[in-house]
Amino acid sequence: MSAHDQSGSLPRRPFGATGLRITPLTIGGGPLGSMPGNFGYDVSAERGIATAVAALSGPVNALDTSASYSAGDSERRIGQALAQVGGIPEGFVLSTKVDRDLTTGDFSGDQVRRSIEGSLERLGVEHVPLLHLHDPEHTTFEEAMAPGGPVEVLAQLRAEGVAGAIGVAGGPAALMRQYVATGVFDVLLTHNRWTLVNRAAGTLLDEAAARGMGIANAAVFGGGILAVGTERTTKYAYCEASPDLLARIRAIEQACAGYGIPLAAAAVQFSTRDPRICTTVLGVSRPERIAESVELATVPIPDELWAEVDVLTDGIAADRAAS
Repeated sequence: MSAHDQSGSLPRRPFGATGLRITPLTIGGGPLGSMPGNFGYDVSAERGIATAVAALSGPVNALDTSASYSAGDSERRIGQALAQVGGIPEGFVLSTKVDRDLTTGDFSGDQVRRSIEGSLERLGVEHVPLLHLHDPEHTTFEEAMAPGGPVEVLAQLRAEGVAGAIGVAGGPAALMRQYVATGVFDVLLTHNRWTLVNRAAGTLLDEAAARGMGIANAAVFGGGILAVGTERTTKYAYCEASPDLLARIRAIEQACAGYGIPLAAAAVQFSTRDPRICTTVLGVSRPERIAESVELATVPIPDELWAEVDVLTDGIAADRAAS
């Protein structure tokens, strides 16, 4: 299949064993509800809804959000966009996430049901193609897996048809490996652990792929520095980067510049070219960012640049168990 089919869509690939087919990119809905604390800027309701409409009708067939993003405003704006376009488009992978109660910290099975009920109301739908357990690092693995706990309830929601498939979306690689090993989940969503300069999720990705799980990789820009470069920010994953990390990023910047390739394109394609990864999640907050994201994912990058990147990143630990 060519890079774009006749409808202008990106090619779709199997999303593990879910039965879903997904484009190499997924639009991340975090910025749609305005999260200035995370992203450094506000997004108006009008702009968020317009961006969601563009996401639902553009070349990317997946949009990811969460009950916790901007206190539900991301889902509310996506819900208004869904109303405008007539519901979830056929074959579109809309995903959201069940969350702990952000006020009390409750992450019980009952809270999971309350979370999805709120999400369905805000989105204006009766079911979602994909539903994730979000940030399980905020409970213990034992509590999550206990009878009647959040994982059991999530599996019940799949059996009830509220969710077509279920996933686990979180950060710490060692913890995520425990959830993958349960065999309960259809999809893994990892973030900030598989980028140009972080390889903490290496074994996690291997194990999820070996199980036939659909794999989504998010936060490939490391909070922004791998998109805009070291002249504009010195933070990686929202913390000040170490001198060694900054030096490594600057070296990759220089290598990309030598080939006329945007650093952001290399950051995106580091993920999209990985055969284990089905889709790469990129947050957007303006309609035009969708076409720009597709361009980053499709600009030709010579093999010679990847060889240089491999040399510059040699020595990065393949796994940091506590990461």
